[in-house]
Amino acid sequence: MTRVLIVGAGPAGIRAAAELAGAGLRPVVVDEGARAGGQIYRRPPEMFSRPAKVLYGSEAGKAGALHGLFDALLAEDRVDYLPNRTVVGLSDGVAHLVGPEIGERCTFDRLILATGAMDRVAPVPGWQAAGVYTLGAAQIALKAQGVALGRRIVLAGSGPLLTLVAAQLLKAGADVAAVLDTAPLATQMRGGLKMALARPGVTARGLMLRARLGRRFRAGVSLERIETGPSGPKALHWYDAAGRSHTTTCDTVALGWHLRAETALADLAGSAFDWSETWAQWLPRTDVEGRAADGLYLAGDGLRILGADGAELAGRVAARACLADLGLSTDPAAQSRDLKRLRKMRRFAEGVASAFPWPAQMVRDLPDETVLCRCEGVTAGELRDTVPLSGPDANRVKSLGRVGMGRCQGRYCQLAAAELISETTRLSSAEVGRLRAQPPVRPAPVAALVSDHDED
Repeated sequence: MTRVLIVGAGPAGIRAAAELAGAGLRPVVVDEGARAGGQIYRRPPEMFSRPAKVLYGSEAGKAGALHGLFDALLAEDRVDYLPNRTVVGLSDGVAHLVGPEIGERCTFDRLILATGAMDRVAPVPGWQAAGVYTLGAAQIALKAQGVALGRRIVLAGSGPLLTLVAAQLLKAGADVAAVLDTAPLATQMRGGLKMALARPGVTARGLMLRARLGRRFRAGVSLERIETGPSGPKALHWYDAAGRSHTTTCDTVALGWHLRAETALADLAGSAFDWSETWAQWLPRTDVEGRAADGLYLAGDGLRILGADGAELAGRVAARACLADLGLSTDPAAQSRDLKRLRKMRRFAEGVASAFPWPAQMVRDLPDETVLCRCEGVTAGELRDTVPLSGPDANRVKSLGRVGMGRCQGRYCQLAAAELISETTRLSSAEVGRLRAQPPVRPAPVAALVSDHDED
């Protein structure tokens, strides 16, 4: 039987697994989490007592349905599930895993990548200090452990996740001192109109969450610096839309500018990439059904940031494309309906992207002493000094300046580095290029990369 490997057990991965299992295949699902659900529907430990309505809010029904679907697949023994494992490399039909077993590998004939998204962050002076997190990290701690990362928290950045995490923290009883959005209110309103035309109900729910933040929320701000001490953040200094200076005391800062697709495995698997002005990042190239290469399919936020509903649709669509390529029967009418709904999701996502843009100018104006690459300690000034020696190619800048060579493999610094290279050379981000993914795509102990299969 054809062996189909699905990487990721979020909304896209679960729906893809259900579609394949329904057609008589037995997919293998590999996931970093201990329990299926992904980030948006992250499941806490089994003994966790907080009810689903508290964890997922208005999406509790969807979360429960998705969890129940995957649990049923497991109970009926229709999938092979490998939790607590990270795919760190792909080569010749083999996925190299880091998890409970040393040197574990998983062979496959077809590959569906449902790797999801991660925080898109921009450097702020002082962000390298302990006690500065991403919005996603703050959300994971709250969902998985019921913990607020700090006693007095400032959230800053832009995008729906900023509002959502702030509302979730407030509902849990956390002290949220300020919610600072760098996108001007007029920009948000223009993008919000596109969002409302595509998905009025979702847009309305977002506005209601925003209203709960009250005077804590400020739009069109400029972030000056995070003041830190031996114990971490002490205050965030910022300017409001009118240019007035403010200082908000805090012991924790969480940053994030919407999300970015997690594409490292797509790169290793052989996908081509195109620069997206809409999402301000390099994205894999696929057809409308998610085909990226022979036997390679992409679905969910690892392809485009469409949210949980869009990820479920994309997972089904990619699975049906895989089945069709295997010569197995599919439902053309269902595929057509899902593709039509995906087009609406894309229009909504494009509205989100225009309402909450990547803060390109803020990054380009960073002072030289600002740490750009937290892993390697590379500053903005050091990168600017490297560019005349390396030329405008991102990978040559990486080779000479070490930006993107650390534990995160450029996930957190790559976009900001590209902005500084572009600003220094007067070239576009597309001309600067992208950092190539390298295995292992996640930090891994040497022992985990060696097995009895390796030759002496």
